[in-house]
Amino acid sequence: MTIRVLSIASEAVPLIKTGGLADVVGALPAAVADHGVAMTTMLPGYPAVMAALGHEKAGRVKHVHAWPSLIGEPARLIAGTIGDHPLLVLDAPGLFGRDGGPYVDGTGRDWADNGLRFAAFARAAADVACGAVPGMTFDLAHAHDWQAALVPAYLRFAPAGDAPPSVITIHNMAFQGHYPAALFPRLGLPDAAWSIHGVEYHGGVGFLKAGLESAWAITTVSPTYAREIRTAEFGMGLEGLIRARAGHVHGIVNGIDSREWNPADDLALASPFTARTLARRAANKTALEAEFDLEPGTGPLFVVISRLTWQKGMDELLHVLDHLVASGARLALLGSGDRALEAGFVAAAGRHPRRIGVRIGYDENLSHRMQGGGDAILVPSRFEPCGLTQLYGLAYGCVPVVARTGGLADTVIDANLAALATGCATGIQFNAVTHNALVEAIDRTGELYRDPRVWQQVQRAGMKSDFSWGRSGKAYADLYASLVEAR
Repeated sequence: MTIRVLSIASEAVPLIKTGGLADVVGALPAAVADHGVAMTTMLPGYPAVMAALGHEKAGRVKHVHAWPSLIGEPARLIAGTIGDHPLLVLDAPGLFGRDGGPYVDGTGRDWADNGLRFAAFARAAADVACGAVPGMTFDLAHAHDWQAALVPAYLRFAPAGDAPPSVITIHNMAFQGHYPAALFPRLGLPDAAWSIHGVEYHGGVGFLKAGLESAWAITTVSPTYAREIRTAEFGMGLEGLIRARAGHVHGIVNGIDSREWNPADDLALASPFTARTLARRAANKTALEAEFDLEPGTGPLFVVISRLTWQKGMDELLHVLDHLVASGARLALLGSGDRALEAGFVAAAGRHPRRIGVRIGYDENLSHRMQGGGDAILVPSRFEPCGLTQLYGLAYGCVPVVARTGGLADTVIDANLAALATGCATGIQFNAVTHNALVEAIDRTGELYRDPRVWQQVQRAGMKSDFSWGRSGKAYADLYASLVEAR
């Protein structure tokens, strides 16, 4: 039996991306397809998404449903494809047809009506999951993060028998979607939903909280993060709810799309390579040094590909850059985020010309070249639900140097003496994100790098790791099947 799943998210590659959520949502349909799941993805109709879809007159898309008033805005549903898989797009120009990012305007500020925008998106998705579109039925709804988290709540309070089971995935507990109580009357939910066991949270509407209360199952993107969010340190105020629903929480580590991230045939690289042809990797390093105007050196070339935020530990990294350079290492950084941190890294590059190179912004092809040419990728996150950059690093022989938290702890094997002796070490882990811990990690990396035999052993072990979507796709499919059967 094929299980039909509606996957609801605010972004998905290749149509719209601000972070790792898009990579996961974009890869999931193919990941579960081999396990008896037919997945349709539903996205908001941002300008970039509408432009990528093309026009109905070209025959690539068709209009399949309409809402004269979707929480006060006219909207229609458009069907198309994303890769080889079905796609539904909510075309609501009053909510999503605007310049700027999916969540912020051109100045970097959150859209003032984000609560209304994503409530309407969730309302539409719940309608679709309940059979609003003739000939389109679903066995289960899978919501991702706070932007889609009202979907399980809408399904929970739908008329009896109309709603399929629901799953919510927490990609990052730090982003919860909390809005004033004045939003509640516009949601179209019954009065019973306004309670501590519904959508009410600290006197307002809690999107993520509502999803966690209402979904049949909760998943996080790594087993360690599934345990961490039960604690006050990582639960962000929702740890009590997670503990109360512990029997419904599952940790499923993210995978990577090995078609997009394969150093053997990556056209972004100056020199494709494999674990058996690591020598070819040197050409990528030379090209990367030239691209960032870095002088050659005998120490490791670290790379950072990250949002420049406190969560990612970028403030602490900034404080150890002088030591990194003094140790003989160099750094190439690609990222954007906090303006003060951006300025700090630019200043560090000015202080250490040809030893530190910085690009503010994001460039997908450049990120491939950095993974293919850097020696080690630094990921000093204070918390990291899963993380993808370390997985890309493993695949590309760019040794991950990571904080021991969340998915980083689950996917990187520390190069301690025992792991090195057995040949299973794939990177370097450190405990606390502190100045001393980062200095020690940088120094440990340098020591390993100065022994080419050991360094290549770690690279090859990482490249042989299997972080494709095979096992994770089956885990999701098995969860879907158990919920459909329970229904």
